[in-house]
Amino acid sequence: MEAASSALSRGAIDVIFNDPDKAAKLFPIPVMQCLQIKQMAPSAQGGDRYRLVMSDGEHYVQTMLGTQGNHVVHEGKLQRGAIARVKQYTPNNVKGKNIMVILDLEVIESLGVHEKIGNPIAVEAKTVQETAIAGNDFYGAKKEEDEKPQVQNQPKAMPSRPATHGGVHIYPIEGLSPFAHKWTIKARVTSKSDIKTWHKATGEGKLFSVNLLDESGEIKATGFNDQCDAFYDLLQEGSVYYIHTPCRVQLAKKQFSNLPNDYELTFERDTLIEKAEDQTNVPQVRFNFCTIQELQAVEKDSTVDIIGVLKEVGDIGEIQSKKDGRPFSKRDLTIVDDTGFSVRVTIWGKTASSFEAAPESVVAFKGTKVSDFNGKSLSLLSSGTMSIDPDIPDSHRLKGWYDSTGRTNTFSTHQNTGSMGAATGRKEQLKTISQVKDENLGMDAEPAYYTIKATIVYIRQENFCYPACSNTKERCNKKVTEMGDGTWLCDKCSLTMDKPEYRYILSLNVADHTSHQWLSCFDDVGRMILGRSANEMIELRDKDDAGFMAAFEEANCRKLTFRCRAKFESFNETQKVRYQVMTAAQLDFKSEGEKLAEMIKQYNINE
Repeated sequence: MEAASSALSRGAIDVIFNDPDKAAKLFPIPVMQCLQIKQMAPSAQGGDRYRLVMSDGEHYVQTMLGTQGNHVVHEGKLQRGAIARVKQYTPNNVKGKNIMVILDLEVIESLGVHEKIGNPIAVEAKTVQETAIAGNDFYGAKKEEDEKPQVQNQPKAMPSRPATHGGVHIYPIEGLSPFAHKWTIKARVTSKSDIKTWHKATGEGKLFSVNLLDESGEIKATGFNDQCDAFYDLLQEGSVYYIHTPCRVQLAKKQFSNLPNDYELTFERDTLIEKAEDQTNVPQVRFNFCTIQELQAVEKDSTVDIIGVLKEVGDIGEIQSKKDGRPFSKRDLTIVDDTGFSVRVTIWGKTASSFEAAPESVVAFKGTKVSDFNGKSLSLLSSGTMSIDPDIPDSHRLKGWYDSTGRTNTFSTHQNTGSMGAATGRKEQLKTISQVKDENLGMDAEPAYYTIKATIVYIRQENFCYPACSNTKERCNKKVTEMGDGTWLCDKCSLTMDKPEYRYILSLNVADHTSHQWLSCFDDVGRMILGRSANEMIELRDKDDAGFMAAFEEANCRKLTFRCRAKFESFNETQKVRYQVMTAAQLDFKSEGEKLAEMIKQYNINE
């Protein structure tokens, strides 16, 4: 205990609250003991919040742990009685109570865990501007002198002192609530909307909104009418600003925001905003990425952040708003990642019309909405942002993967998988081909969906593709007719084109250890199986017949996981069940091995 006791920054808490400028010099990274940890009541946002009591051996103070530190609690690293370096923090006074918001702390594991060191008393601070911290169970809490809590080991961060501006403490965004009266935040504008207007019987007006980010969190702020005029040109994306009260804090309207914050800001007449001279010590953007493969488990209408390598860039298109008939520009992008999946992301408005990123760039999206119509796809929200080749670890990792192996890989999609669960009414189970036949899947009025693991035995080379409409704006894909003069006609679009866009309609025979089955598949699956587009296969057939046949042979004897649909159809007065592949994917040997291990356990074999 002697080493732990001597390591404490005795007197630091008193100096931090009463002379913060001096604290920055005497205790740049104070060392404290964690006496207590308690989980606060869940917030509307649903995230966990933790209250700590920290001691320097002479004084103790109640603190709130920023959510970015929650993982060390969840991992069990935060223990009562541990010694920790408090690397980033902000002192505040809440309704007469001294509160410290801890943004980053590091457990000194070599010093061990101890009973309370010394006889610390509650810190008393000089009168400071009153603020408030969001979170249930925080106000009116009893002083905890004898209780002790848990500690954490967090990734290293740059040392940080209590920030000030003009003698005023900088307040963390994560701590804002409707109870906060006087505060100043320092935040970066990560996105800014266009000015929107409205016209109603009761009047008309305009507004704009920005997303604000600091080290603790992110929040939306909106300016109406006069505040729209005052602040729209001042606030620029990427720049850092000080924002001072008065500024209203209210419950967030979740239907208009994708940020993980219970609250949002509204600028008021006397709100003060000034550009910060130091533009470097505030994060550029905060992402919470999911992989493209993980989209399969994400519910419709959820909001996700996604990053991938740009594989295809669609042409600019235009649609009309169903609400008021206004035209909107749109563009479809296809991105891939190292999970072996691809997904279509639709961008809108100026983002679509000004898009100039080259294929093979890494693109990160913050705030995309998930759709499951005809498979999983994404749409960038108006409050979302897009970053090209961002300087973050995930971007560098994907760039390295794509340059080394990803460029030649084939990718699966989540085509039609979003509606399979609803269609079957139950979770899909892996079946054998014999089970599919014995259970007469597809003979009912509704289609049946199933998954098999099977090996490709044969792919028909005749009629393996068809000439489709190349109208990317309408995504027509209907078969076109050759006119004899070198042009092609689409009856649906009434358009002629110099050449069609060939699309796969493969027919393949697959087998497992129980039986075999004929499957049909369309363009996305065909690309995955043959490793090239139908256009490339047509060109290969015309120039190199041997190479064309070899491409089909290379696809044989590959074992894949097929998600299929069985549907009873009538064609030329013949009725039969048609088996169509919705997605095909390479086997995941790690997960397959884990499944086999679980099956072995079920036999309860004891040596």
